[in-house]
Amino acid sequence: MQQVPVSLWTLVAGIVVTAISILIGQNHTLMPVQASLQAPLVDGFFNVMFTIAIALFLVVEGTIVMFLIQFRHRRGDDGDGVRVEGNVPLEIFWTAIPTVIVLGLGIYSVDVFNRMGGFEPAGHPHSAAHVAHIPGSALAATLSDTSQATTAPAIAPTIGIGASPQTLNKPADLVVDVKGIQYAWLFSYPDSGINSGELHIPVGADVQLNLSAQDVIHSFWVPNFRLKQDALPGIPTELRFVATRPGTYPVVCAELCGGYHGSMRTQVIVHTPEEYNSWRTENQIAQQQNLNQVIAVNPGDLSTSEFLAPHTHDMGISAATLESLVIGH
Repeated sequence: MQQVPVSLWTLVAGIVVTAISILIGQNHTLMPVQASLQAPLVDGFFNVMFTIAIALFLVVEGTIVMFLIQFRHRRGDDGDGVRVEGNVPLEIFWTAIPTVIVLGLGIYSVDVFNRMGGFEPAGHPHSAAHVAHIPGSALAATLSDTSQATTAPAIAPTIGIGASPQTLNKPADLVVDVKGIQYAWLFSYPDSGINSGELHIPVGADVQLNLSAQDVIHSFWVPNFRLKQDALPGIPTELRFVATRPGTYPVVCAELCGGYHGSMRTQVIVHTPEEYNSWRTENQIAQQQNLNQVIAVNPGDLSTSEFLAPHTHDMGISAATLESLVIGH
């Protein structure tokens, strides 16, 4: 009986490994539902890495199993094994292949990062409230400066995920200031004055999140969007994306930020445009009513600065700054 050549076995094994790797790597259910325009880019890259990982696993583990069977100890065989000095072509091969794979993945990842907007976050408009609430940033010295800043966006150098090549030099449809504190996320809408503990956005809108942290490093992560960006004390960061599927998705802090880090969770609610407009209108009315109630209960014997003094910490300014702002006005 003629023995099958090793090269033929190698070819058959390569075809089988490739087929299994592609089948599993492109048809798994490891990732949550895609809900953003950026998610398919990340998933495509993940699928390629997962396919390669499966192929390497099958080759390495398959070789180990084959050698365990072929070179197992047999009864009565007490001789020494064959002395192997090395194989230079084989060593070059198993060094060159991983090198090519790593370089290819590196180039692919840079392309994905660029298409997501990773190279275009710097120098985008940020609301004055966002810049002023960042510890270490310059706060306006007078109320007149503050009022001017609130009407014109401040240009702050940022890092993160910015405009994609398709939206470069175009303003975002919706800008939201996001502050991370131990242990919650606070969302502020500069265009409407709404403050919320949840992120509400319309589907299909180009959304820009201006991230900051009040105390320690936090990390804003939405698994369904495949997006994650650190919120840093004193350094503005940005996350820009487009949600593609209405629904409610978890927001998780992915940076260990203290004893209750695990409970620092909220959610992003993606509305249809009609639902978002309804939510915005309802919250504007509700917050205006709350503001009127707060003003109504202000005792007449307290000055404005005295009445607001207990809230200076939440406002992100010092008591002395508050006093100067009131007096200057």
